[in-house]
Amino acid sequence: MRKHIYSKIPLSQTIVALCEAKGISKIVISPGSRNAPLTIGFTENPNMECYSIVDERCAAFFALGMAQQLKEPVALVCTSGSALLNYYPAIAEAYYSDIPLVAISADRPIERIDIGDGQTIRQKNVFDNHILYSANLHSEIVLQQITSQEEKVLQKQREAQKHNEREINKALNTAIEYKGPVHINAPFYEPLYDKVEEALVTPRNIPPEKILYTYPEDLKNEMHQLWNSASRKLVMIGVNSPKMIDNTWISNLLEDPSVLIFTETTSNIYHPRIINCIDQLIAALDDDGFKALQPDILVTIGGFIVSKKIKAFLRTYQPKAHWHIDEKKAFDTYFCLTEHIKMHPNDFFKTFLPDTKKIIDSDYQSYWLTIRDHRRKKHEEYIDSVIYSDMLVFSELLEKIPEDYDLQLSNSSTIRYTQLFSLKDSQAVFCNRGTSGIDGSTSTAIGAALVSRKPTVLITGDLSFFYDTNALWNGYIPQNFKIIIINNSGGGIFRILPGKENTTNFSRFFETTHDLTAEHLCKMYGFKYHKANDQQTLKNALTSFFNDVDQPQILEVFTPRETNDRVLIDYFKHLI
Repeated sequence: MRKHIYSKIPLSQTIVALCEAKGISKIVISPGSRNAPLTIGFTENPNMECYSIVDERCAAFFALGMAQQLKEPVALVCTSGSALLNYYPAIAEAYYSDIPLVAISADRPIERIDIGDGQTIRQKNVFDNHILYSANLHSEIVLQQITSQEEKVLQKQREAQKHNEREINKALNTAIEYKGPVHINAPFYEPLYDKVEEALVTPRNIPPEKILYTYPEDLKNEMHQLWNSASRKLVMIGVNSPKMIDNTWISNLLEDPSVLIFTETTSNIYHPRIINCIDQLIAALDDDGFKALQPDILVTIGGFIVSKKIKAFLRTYQPKAHWHIDEKKAFDTYFCLTEHIKMHPNDFFKTFLPDTKKIIDSDYQSYWLTIRDHRRKKHEEYIDSVIYSDMLVFSELLEKIPEDYDLQLSNSSTIRYTQLFSLKDSQAVFCNRGTSGIDGSTSTAIGAALVSRKPTVLITGDLSFFYDTNALWNGYIPQNFKIIIINNSGGGIFRILPGKENTTNFSRFFETTHDLTAEHLCKMYGFKYHKANDQQTLKNALTSFFNDVDQPQILEVFTPRETNDRVLIDYFKHLI
């Protein structure tokens, strides 16, 4: 067994020891000097799995992807200065997506800040608006010898150690219990590289406190009365981890004719009687249609909703009651939230559903399933006749992805196109919907693929891919990892937004048109490159793309920039 080596600095030892005590064993480190005590501590610990990622922004999203799959904290370690700021996009995503990240930053001692010393910024509380907890630690000078005259210095060190242990415990426990990002800022004096073979401190591990929520009996009774008298109940499920909700409860809900279930692609919920392509259903509705769909009770589960159309509908045609079921938080997305039940959905349904009554004479579910089936037929008609475009490409891709693959999606047009198609029942889908940014999709997908050990394909737009090309500067990419780039030579999503004009300013500053391809990047980073520019070359490329598992693959699909928007607009017209 590998020998355990420690940094000589007690603060580093304390951080590493408490991470180990709490089961945090995956550490993503970006190179630097000020973080040397932490790098030594983590990499020389035989119980830690350490990964080196140079670009801090990529490192943070890589760790986010790992934590997304593991459902447990992953730690990040960086040097002082602007390195830490590059964590911010992933920190914000983790904050809104309830993903546990532990950002550990090395820092200069406090007296070195704002005096012109190199590589220093104000690091304390730097993530204040998007963090669950910030632990600002005390630095300490490691004295070679302690004499009786130096007892005051020794006392200050003991006080600093107690403070640091308390703060580190609180930060790590918060990440574990509340499922989100925390920041630990650790200032170090030089020398930074000294090692010892024996630990100098034995920090106290304070276990996290379990969060307990009591569902009040009077509230439950009130909700039962509302539920049992409502003839229109809409359950909407947003971002949700695979297998988080027991399908038994979905089936149980759908036995009630007055219950309708809407799901998004990111919900990972599959059932023959759900409505899974929301925009496909409601895009063609008029005022009478929206009034017929308007629920008495809205129950929401999971994270953010992609569909702008459903948000607009529920903000205008509001339910009498809106309940959100989530252990942690509830956003008032539709401006009508009445109850936040802080329970896991499975626990809520187990407690709530046995005392509910089915509204037998309601046609709410059957009526809208009939509309759904009609829309699906119209969808198939359109796809069968559609010209080569983004729409046709997504139809081909989603049909060809093998069932055992995890599907990672980038934001903007990628997730929105995917929402229009029914996926395979076994498909696990992931997307960074917390902030809905395009910045770290590739890095996230690679981190997720590494720890899931499942074949993984990322579908991404061209701007998102090129924005995050440093994600490929990564020594941990699995051989069965694949990327599909939809290259429409710019931000195609902007062409379907109202107010766009075919002007030079529009193409430069909104679409950001370009002539870039991924071919040379593939050569540089060891990916096998495939390309397609029409339906036949796409069909041919997909066969070899999924069959080849000897190295990471990129398939770049070129689509007509000035055709895609018209095809999508005509699609919604055809659904009527």
